[in-house]
Amino acid sequence: MKGKIKFYKDKIALNLLARDVKNASDINDTLEGHEIIGVLSDRFDKVEDGVKYVNEMLKYVSAVSVGLGNGNPNQWEMAAEIAKETDSGHVNQVFPTAGYTQGLLEGSGANNTLVNALISPTGTVGKVIISTGPFSSKNNIVVDIDDALLMLKDCKIKSVKFYNIHGLKHIKELKEVAKACVRNGIPVIEPTGGIDLSNIYEIVRVCVEAKCEKIIPHVYSSAVDKKTGLTDLNIVKNLYDEIKRVV
Repeated sequence: MKGKIKFYKDKIALNLLARDVKNASDINDTLEGHEIIGVLSDRFDKVEDGVKYVNEMLKYVSAVSVGLGNGNPNQWEMAAEIAKETDSGHVNQVFPTAGYTQGLLEGSGANNTLVNALISPTGTVGKVIISTGPFSSKNNIVVDIDDALLMLKDCKIKSVKFYNIHGLKHIKELKEVAKACVRNGIPVIEPTGGIDLSNIYEIVRVCVEAKCEKIIPHVYSSAVDKKTGLTDLNIVKNLYDEIKRVV
């Protein structure tokens, strides 16, 4: 099976965790297929284990987002390899390794998978941190958002993950990143960090008003039942309702 992201109104897909395949299948039903299920690569000892799990998951969901695990840059290569073997639909990458991953997937025929590149807020509108890799993250390399996006465009990257936005804390910076994506022809933006029912409307609205082509908000721990570890389907439904209010 191969993954392919299915966007609500060709605009928004929700990136969510799932405790297991059954939970993922239920999320798929609740969101009518407009989901990307996050599978964190750091839960596996070997690439082969991740490939097996993702392939099983893809029988029940539209797409799987192969993740790093809390943005851990040391997981970039395992995430890339799992995505290459499964054509999962989506893979998370740090800024310096996104181009490598894009080439790896294209060379392997994994053409359904969207590669994102992680950039981080600085507290200053229009400035972002691109040193998100295993070695570069030892320093804070700050550049203009337009420069960062043009470098990604050179590598054929079509999506930017803006993390950690801490809910609405960096909303002004997110607004500028969204505008810059439109200016520079980066079609997908992925706001991530601290997103929940109280703020998803505002976060998505900012991206829609900037005229971003596609938006993938990542909603992780706030949708998970702390007792069971399951992603709560009632919360998922309410998140879906909030998205429908925006578009």
